[in-house]
Amino acid sequence: MRSRTPTVRRVATVAAALLGLLLPLLVTGPSAQAAPTGFRIQNGRLLERSGNDFVMRGVNHAHTWYANQTGSLSHIKAKGANTVRVVLSSGDRWTRNDTADVANVVAQCKQNRLICVLEVHDTTGYGEQSGAVTLSRAADYWISVQSALTGQEDYVIVNIGNEPYGNNNYAGWTADTKAAIQKLRTAGFQHTIMVDAPNWGQDWAFTMRDNAASVFAADPDANTIFSIHMYGVFDTAAEITDYLGRFVAAKLPIVVGEFGHDHSDGNPDEDTILATTQQLGLGYLGWSWSGNGGGVEYLDMVTNFDPNQLTSWGRRLFEGANGIAATAKEAAIYASSGGDTTPPTAPGTPTASSVTSSSARLTWAAATDATGVTGYDVVRVNGATEAPVTTTTGTSATLTGLAPSTSYVFAVYARDAAGNRSPRSGTVSVTTPSGGTTASCSVGYRVTNEWPGGFQGEIVIRNTGGSAVNGWTLRWSFPDSQRVTNLWGGTVAQNGADVTVTSAPYTANIPASGSATLGFTAGKGSTNPSPTAFTLNGAACGSV
Repeated sequence: MRSRTPTVRRVATVAAALLGLLLPLLVTGPSAQAAPTGFRIQNGRLLERSGNDFVMRGVNHAHTWYANQTGSLSHIKAKGANTVRVVLSSGDRWTRNDTADVANVVAQCKQNRLICVLEVHDTTGYGEQSGAVTLSRAADYWISVQSALTGQEDYVIVNIGNEPYGNNNYAGWTADTKAAIQKLRTAGFQHTIMVDAPNWGQDWAFTMRDNAASVFAADPDANTIFSIHMYGVFDTAAEITDYLGRFVAAKLPIVVGEFGHDHSDGNPDEDTILATTQQLGLGYLGWSWSGNGGGVEYLDMVTNFDPNQLTSWGRRLFEGANGIAATAKEAAIYASSGGDTTPPTAPGTPTASSVTSSSARLTWAAATDATGVTGYDVVRVNGATEAPVTTTTGTSATLTGLAPSTSYVFAVYARDAAGNRSPRSGTVSVTTPSGGTTASCSVGYRVTNEWPGGFQGEIVIRNTGGSAVNGWTLRWSFPDSQRVTNLWGGTVAQNGADVTVTSAPYTANIPASGSATLGFTAGKGSTNPSPTAFTLNGAACGSV
């Protein structure tokens, strides 16, 4: 995904897609199959060795570009995921992930009780992207690191190559995919194999959809699962439900291997993706945990790999309707191999400090657990109900986006690697001040361009005090349905109408009498009223 620079052709009409109804969809597997050595496909479903139906709920992690961020796997698990798709390189376009590194990734996945989908990224956009390699070359890479994967069939799925064709010569996908599967089987791979669609993964020409049955039949182990990537091509509910529904009706296994809430090629309908996969019992893997560049930084789920800084996309995927926290179930292999059903002890009652009109810091004593605590969930308590606030791997959290002059009650739960949740801690009450204190700042806001459904804006933060500001957080609330889609000059997170921007390294220092400028694009409804109030580091700013 990260290296993508596609020109994506749009699906012309849903009616055109319906032509595929006449295609043969029946799958005939081999007459005799060996006993499963791990994951397997049966009647279009992904099953564990035990026969447990496994539905992926997870995210992509860009390991090959951020090899020092293996700690992200524990953070991803702590957010509730049961699967992680890990980006690797064959060495053709990026630094090669060798056998030892692959073995370490697998070990980290197992330690954090995650199923590991491993993919080679160097195939991305073959035929259109300069330097991209073939699926055959990707298969050679898998064979070269096979010793790290043999015996891991219960824990690892091999995704041969990411988005293996761009928009040129993509008709070659079918034959190349069959050949790559057969090369791996000949080499002795017994893993479930995942294959990505062409057209930068989005299959707008329906090459994968229309040839999936023959590709599945070409696998002598009948153990292949298909992966569709859903970005701008899938911007309507009809396109999403039709595509996924055809695979389910044909008993062909499919997973949404990548998707986002926005993209340069259009605005995917993430709500329908989540709802439909949940309804059909299909897996999904959102793109991506952190580290995006090239103009798609908005696809980061957390900022700077910090699990305590969920972005609006991260909150939607982990905490929203049909999201990971609400629907993920840990792989049965971990329950059968570990048997850990004992929850951690309750964390200590949190204490509050650094309370401002919009934020507060909570600190608590650690919980204990026989196999180790992997995370803490902070919740807001309102009588008999609770609402999630944030998750963290440490014993403190800074809560932001609070309202001035408001009383809150918070508590904390602990979780272990098996997903067991502790009893709730004691509660702490926090009352935010009025926020009437004015910071030594003023903020100017203006719309610089506007079009139906969207606009571009500019924000100028002026330091009106006598000393420099070193690091800042700016907050405001949109009065209508505006939603930021991209921002430069800082890192943005949006929760409903509330927007939080933290400084970028190059805007963090605002000297006395100096200023910092932010630019952004956003969606809007029929009206576009301007925000009326801004706070900088928790104190109200004047207006320019």
